[in-house]
Amino acid sequence: MSFANYPSLKGKTVIVTGGAAGIGAEIVKGFAAQGARVGFIDLDANGSAEMAAAHDGVTYELADLRDIPAVQAALAALRERLGPAQVLVNNAARDDRHDWREVTPEYWDERMATNLRHMFFAIQAIAPDMIVGGGGAIVNVGSNSWWEAGGGFPAYATAKSAVHGLTRTMARDLGAHRIRVNTVVPGWIMTERQKELWATPEALENHRNRQCLPDLIDPVYVARMVLFLASDDAAMCTANNYMVEAGSI
Repeated sequence: MSFANYPSLKGKTVIVTGGAAGIGAEIVKGFAAQGARVGFIDLDANGSAEMAAAHDGVTYELADLRDIPAVQAALAALRERLGPAQVLVNNAARDDRHDWREVTPEYWDERMATNLRHMFFAIQAIAPDMIVGGGGAIVNVGSNSWWEAGGGFPAYATAKSAVHGLTRTMARDLGAHRIRVNTVVPGWIMTERQKELWATPEALENHRNRQCLPDLIDPVYVARMVLFLASDDAAMCTANNYMVEAGSI
């Protein structure tokens, strides 16, 4: 497979949340290959160190994204190291399964903190530099789980549906500063975690039947959409959803 190069990304400072594995790791790799300076935040110390060692121009900070002061401190440390960011990718999330009958208020709040809350506070921390710099690109990673009316994780699906509201309102608030805000909407992406936990032969066959395309989706294709939206090629794209789900219904 041959992919596009985006000269406008070379030398830009990019921040990615959840960059040590899965979709986030492909996003980090993709930006590094474009010549960007990439900083990411993750909780996985070993995975983060391996990612940074394997790719030029990549650095990281360890933080639990549920802890907003820790997120703010990590972003400040990356800014000190890399300079103001021109691109923010709010990627981090966990689609843990849960039975609606067993959800407690505490678990619900924890799922919102894991899958939604940190996105807003990352934008709040980074957008002021983008305003001073005359523009930027923010990409929030959503999910098509709620579009498909998928069951088995009501708190996750609710948080991911709210990502679209966050994108739309922040696109309006920041648009006058030429800051673009979009949502990338992955379908069922074949990360190692998905393969280990849920990708049984029966589940895969059922999912193929729901897709228009017959191939399972590699994380690299989500990363490629993120790169496009961060580049100058997408200069007139904002406040919208960009699906990477093989036509899943």
